[in-house]
Amino acid sequence: MNATPIGLRQLEGGGVTSAAGFKAGGIHAGFRKKTPDRLDLALVEADEVCSAAGTFTTNVFCAAPVIVSRENLGEGCAGTARAVVVNSGNANAATGDVGLETARRECQIVSEAVGCAAEDVLVASTGVIGQHLPLEPFETGVPALRAKISAEGGAEAARAIMTTDTVPKECAVAYESADPAYAGTTFTVGGMCKGSGMIMPNMATMIAVVTTDAPVAPAALRAALLAAVQRSFNKVTVDSDTSTNDTCFALASGAAAPGAAPIVQGTPAYDELAAAVLEVCTQLARKIAVDGEGATRLVTVTVEGAADDADADLAARTVANSPLVKTAIYGHDCNWGRIAAALGKSGARFSQRDVSIDIMGLPVCREGLTVPFDEDEALRRFEEPEITIWADLGAGCAATTVWTCDFTHEYVTINGDYRT
Repeated sequence: MNATPIGLRQLEGGGVTSAAGFKAGGIHAGFRKKTPDRLDLALVEADEVCSAAGTFTTNVFCAAPVIVSRENLGEGCAGTARAVVVNSGNANAATGDVGLETARRECQIVSEAVGCAAEDVLVASTGVIGQHLPLEPFETGVPALRAKISAEGGAEAARAIMTTDTVPKECAVAYESADPAYAGTTFTVGGMCKGSGMIMPNMATMIAVVTTDAPVAPAALRAALLAAVQRSFNKVTVDSDTSTNDTCFALASGAAAPGAAPIVQGTPAYDELAAAVLEVCTQLARKIAVDGEGATRLVTVTVEGAADDADADLAARTVANSPLVKTAIYGHDCNWGRIAAALGKSGARFSQRDVSIDIMGLPVCREGLTVPFDEDEALRRFEEPEITIWADLGAGCAATTVWTCDFTHEYVTINGDYRT
């Protein structure tokens, strides 16, 4: 894991309820009938209606909860919310008007339990596409879940949103504001997400909820979230597939500075908050990549020397998505030719004579030509949990980093058996 930036303090065991003003929990409501021991319904609730924002999938087959949550957030996907409800086991995608009515009824059920307007409830679903989502588990599960949520329930909520994930994904950071308007105030940003397969922007497949106790205007919260998503979740790929349900919510309770003016863009406080949101999203994004379906290694692909940002992204993403590169990593094969081939087909502008490539810190290509390296040393380095690939295109000053994982036999098994 990358070191936490200076000024941000990592919170051990932190998650979506680390920020003040939030409660959460998870319960088995019955969406996963075959696995009654698995939590399948999560609720994150703010103490009061607060600023909220969201980013969503660009898939044309977007799911009903995506449509309804966009409606509830309003123009620009920046508004207010009191609660987020997430079910796993059924995506409520490709379900037409029935699915939309179900998602809206979810909002009503939660609003009645919480005591807020239905428009102040955000919904997300994850699981199998094309099956109607039953309402009965919400009708019985939401009141039971609402009765048990707590400030210590973040970990339970993180488990409830898992699908093929092998571990829950959570983190949180805190920082003391140096902005004179909030001098001495400690703010916290935390979050949870799920994601393991169908991972490719925009956005990377996931359901994520990020919370903060900083007072933030909705537009500023949306700006910070969008900037962070573009540099984190949108830099993750497992298998180049984009889901129908990708959703990332952010909620800001303001509980750490009651009565304070909301943070707006163009201030030191905004820059601090944006850095904290980026750090949380980056940590969660890396957790998605390392937990890719069947994965044994986190793979970090860095491309430098690109002509512009678009070329840097094209090159890095093509390497990260290459089945040949990913299977070579699984086989501990330091085959730089596969990386070069991926760069060459990416569409990025460069001359092969200007390219340099390192694998796990070992120079393997310079000026487009092979560099002798110790194969035994390469094998040793492939035992590390994180595999790094670095390429310099020699065509400019743009750079980017993309996270992925290796391809294994287990990936095929998981996806071949997904509905059975």
